[in-house]
Amino acid sequence: MFKRSITYLTKDDSDLGEKVGSFGHEHEFADMFWYPSQHKVVYRLDDRVPLNASGNGLYDFIPFRPTSTAELALVRTAEDFQESTSDANGQCLLAKTTTSTLLNSAYGLTNNGIIFTGYPVIGFQNRLQSSGTCLDSLQDAKITACPWDSRIKGEFFHQTTFSIALSQAKSFIQDVQKLVQLEPKGLCGMDIYNGILMRYVTASSAYLGKQEDAIDFDITYYRSKDPFAPRLYEDILEEIEQLGIFKYGGLPHWGKNRNLAFEGVIKRYKNYHKFLKVKERYDPLGLFSSEWTDQVLGIKGNVTILKDGCALEGLCICSQDSHCNPSKGYFCRPGKVYKEARVCTRLKST
Repeated sequence: MFKRSITYLTKDDSDLGEKVGSFGHEHEFADMFWYPSQHKVVYRLDDRVPLNASGNGLYDFIPFRPTSTAELALVRTAEDFQESTSDANGQCLLAKTTTSTLLNSAYGLTNNGIIFTGYPVIGFQNRLQSSGTCLDSLQDAKITACPWDSRIKGEFFHQTTFSIALSQAKSFIQDVQKLVQLEPKGLCGMDIYNGILMRYVTASSAYLGKQEDAIDFDITYYRSKDPFAPRLYEDILEEIEQLGIFKYGGLPHWGKNRNLAFEGVIKRYKNYHKFLKVKERYDPLGLFSSEWTDQVLGIKGNVTILKDGCALEGLCICSQDSHCNPSKGYFCRPGKVYKEARVCTRLKST
């Protein structure tokens, strides 16, 4: 048992690329919320402190709390409307409102379990590491719910999460910043989902562990209930996905990604042959395997599914216009910064 001290510090993101390599070594539990469209990054200064340090802080992360289902439905309706009408200004306004609310409420930190009175927030590890009371919420006939509860009209999203070696992280961040310069409103929709969460991970000797010290980029963004409906700025998010995974050799999170992230992934692990030997030894009959795991591990089949609209759901990287949605003006084109990328781009002239 030990105590921690947490302070959130907001800064301009202009030097984020320079800082990313060192910040993780300066604080034991460091991470960052990055809001690219707002040119803002929130650093978490988070360290172990003596047991006798004063404080009984609690972290009840606001997006992980039970929320009024009426409020969730209203937010989703607004999001659907903004997407269907290409209302980038509305998205940016909602993003700034969401970010300001979280910052002003310290993301749900309280100094004594009741109110937030200021930084640093000091408390026991178990009260600060475990965040969010959603799963402990009352059974109230769905008057409140977890925001992602599929039984209500609430959040519905894609996630893209990958680890990039620290030696490559600066260049990746700078490429994303170039995209923001080209399309200043292109990532407002992502900021609605609390931007990009950046977490440090260390190298591991595990056969499918991280190959070297790295940083996780955790990205959440709107998903339509209609698989053929393109997102506003579809091409920007797809380019970031392909930048991280292919240009910078990112290792995908095994549970938070779309199909395309796993294309050929097993070959990026230098010890994958050893892993497959152990797998064969302990599970020769494949009882713990499935069609999906065989595809991901390169044993049998392919994760790519080629069909009309497949790129919109991340089932493929587009190679022809039909993989996007030409009827709505989205065509397969090269990326803006990463020219090797192939993304679904809206051509306004159509």
